[in-house]
Amino acid sequence: MFLFLPHLAEAQCAMCRAVLESEGNISSAEGINNGIVYLMAIPYILVGALFYFIYKKMKV
Repeated sequence: MFLFLPHLAEAQCAMCRAVLESEGNISSAEGINNGIVYLMAIPYILVGALFYFIYKKMKV
């Protein structure tokens, strides 16, 4: 769900967010935020693909 609605998944750790917002550089804050979202999403995509292939093998 968060993959298709990324504006709902925009979150950062409290320290990273506070430091980036206090600097006033919005583009670097958005870059760090996007990196955090990608790092969170990749393991879920890989595990989902693994379960899909296992399901397909067991169904045959």
